[in-house]
Amino acid sequence: MRKSAPWRAHQELCQKYGDFVYVPVMGQSIVILGSPRVLSDLLEKRSAITSDKPHSALIPLAGQDGNFSLMGYGPWWRRHRRAFWQHFFPAASEGYRPIQRKSTQVLLRKLLDDPTQLVDHIRYTFTSAIVKILYGLDVAEKNDKYIAMMARALEGGEAFVPGKYYVEFLPFLRHIPAWVPGAGFQKDFAWWRDAAEWVRSTMVEKTKEGMADGRTSQSVVAQLIASLEEVDPHSAAEELEVVKNVALTSYEGGADTTYSTLQTFFVAMVLHPEVQKKAQAELDAVVGPNRLPDHSDQPDLPYINALIKEALRWAPALPFSIPHRSTEDMEYDGYFIPAGTILIPNTWACLHDPEAYPDPERFMPERFLKDGKLDPDVCDPGRFAFGYGRRVCPGRHFADASLFITLAMILHVFNITPPLDTDGREIPMNLKMTDSIVSFPEDCRCTIKARSARARQLILANTPRSDAQA
Repeated sequence: MRKSAPWRAHQELCQKYGDFVYVPVMGQSIVILGSPRVLSDLLEKRSAITSDKPHSALIPLAGQDGNFSLMGYGPWWRRHRRAFWQHFFPAASEGYRPIQRKSTQVLLRKLLDDPTQLVDHIRYTFTSAIVKILYGLDVAEKNDKYIAMMARALEGGEAFVPGKYYVEFLPFLRHIPAWVPGAGFQKDFAWWRDAAEWVRSTMVEKTKEGMADGRTSQSVVAQLIASLEEVDPHSAAEELEVVKNVALTSYEGGADTTYSTLQTFFVAMVLHPEVQKKAQAELDAVVGPNRLPDHSDQPDLPYINALIKEALRWAPALPFSIPHRSTEDMEYDGYFIPAGTILIPNTWACLHDPEAYPDPERFMPERFLKDGKLDPDVCDPGRFAFGYGRRVCPGRHFADASLFITLAMILHVFNITPPLDTDGREIPMNLKMTDSIVSFPEDCRCTIKARSARARQLILANTPRSDAQA
């Protein structure tokens, strides 16, 4: 089986052998789920017995045992999800829109001043927004420790690339000291584990310090900590662990996937200028030249909404969703699936199903529109992009709002065109995604310029230089 784009290889297996394929690996039963029908039947309709997560030795080694998206299904997981949902259900997520708007304005200014640092600007502005929302803390423009440590913790996702570390299949290797030849993986894991624990604990302590003078009192962590005053003292320590875990998961669960989708968007605009022009025409008609788009404009911008759906569909950040694990024996389509089977959803295959999305390789927002409105008969990519069943991402409403305001503002004030070489000639571009757990475009270079003098004025007027200096 080829290593490049394994989700494509698995889709081909499913097309040849059926909608799901059994792959035994060192005694572990693994089933790859390759169609919307199978995913719905197993992960949604039978979610009572398919909502667990695999018990991997890699999770504590990488410092991710506090990440509740990787926790087993049960009371401990439910306590975490309940705490998260209190602050990220749809109405609560609307309260974070001013921060999302301001961080996007900062992104516009950074792109205006130095468009060559696109990836760094995306990472900085998203991280600064989520740090403010979660912890109430402000990040520095240069050499910020919060950003550095959070980025390092995110690198721990490399631990979960299938087959990269033998300890995944031979858990006893985790006891081998780092100095033993061949045990260099221990240094990698220690690096990631220390960063994850620093983010999990130190940043919560920083929030506590800021609560005294009100600097951080409106943050998610501060509100969760304040609620501990009503908790029995014997349970307070355990509940504080829930607070730390929820904050860590809130960042890790949305950071890289957001970075990936935004980078994919820029590639799509380079490759499909006709889509960009249609989106800009809609923005010009609805928003006009004298202001930036706002979240309140979203219902009146169907093409922008369709473009976001297509960005999620065309190159999903998680081609394989986080695996599930069955907790009981079951039969499906005449096949026996034993308890403990790992179920891997091939999200990419579902989002490139030609029956649901004709000509799936083409970037075409129009597939989601009918008579100038979003077509409810076309399957929403969010059904696949944000997970399945009882383990669907609870932060999807926050993510939707973030993507909308970012893409709408960027398209309103910038033209995105192919990158140029030193002689001013256009560099040919194509979309090629990395094979990592969270998949990114290998190359998202582009030329970014203000659409007009008026667009430039809008950026400058909405972002004081002190807010956007790099």
